[in-house]
Amino acid sequence: MDYLLINNMQFYAYHGVYEQENKVGNNYFVDLKLGIDLSKACKSDSLEDTINYAFVFEKVNAVMNKPCKLIEHLAENICQELKASFSEIKDIEIKVTKANPPIQGQIDSVSVILFR
Repeated sequence: MDYLLINNMQFYAYHGVYEQENKVGNNYFVDLKLGIDLSKACKSDSLEDTINYAFVFEKVNAVMNKPCKLIEHLAENICQELKASFSEIKDIEIKVTKANPPIQGQIDSVSVILFR
């Protein structure tokens, strides 16, 4: 299996369980590992033979702009949108990270990783 990796996409969004999170927002980071057959693109050197990662970013951005409570749900929504939009994707590994989560204590971020 070949993979297209899209690393550290950054978004400011309004996800969270608490009302304050929905008002103030937070920084989010998304990493993707898309399982696709890249053999044709390797030979042709043509964008038409691969997935345009700019379009992938647009799809992720659209999902990020729809508030939800849990990053687990957010990650699943991104996976579903990508699978629906790009039939070439055989599998997805996604990591969604929320910076500075609203908890008592010293913590940089929390993340969820899904395999679909």
